[in-house]
Amino acid sequence: MSENSEDFSGAKKMAMICWSSDLDRVWPVLILATTAAASGLEVDVFFTFWGLRVLQRNEVRTTGSNWMQKMESMVDRGGTDHLKLGKINFAGAGTKMIKMLAKEYKVASPSELLEMAMDLGVRLHPCQMTMELYGLSKDDFIDGLQTPIGAASFIDMAAEADISMFI
Repeated sequence: MSENSEDFSGAKKMAMICWSSDLDRVWPVLILATTAAASGLEVDVFFTFWGLRVLQRNEVRTTGSNWMQKMESMVDRGGTDHLKLGKINFAGAGTKMIKMLAKEYKVASPSELLEMAMDLGVRLHPCQMTMELYGLSKDDFIDGLQTPIGAASFIDMAAEADISMFI
């Protein structure tokens, strides 16, 4: 916290980076963020590089303005409904299996967790640089996000947080 500001809320703070769109990385980010917020912590999550795709609308397929950005969006489809396992994906069979197990054991889906996070006041920050790199606009994303920020702004948040995580 800067010398000239005081934190009157008394709430502990957690700052996280979500850099991957792999289901097995996104799930822990959202579970930890919602658990922390439900426990009374102020939570900020910075979505950068492939992690930014998590915040994309499920119905948006192709994004970007040039052929490289469009190709990247075709290879790495955004939205919580399209997340795949980073390990044991097995052409989608592993992803389908883990989603079935999660449903059987009543583990909230990434879509449900993202909605829960917003309901609990988790602040979801898109990375401005990654938006530009991928050719993404505000219209490509779900509603309820914070204004896009850069790495320096997130570092300031993390420096003031009691807990910082990179998943």
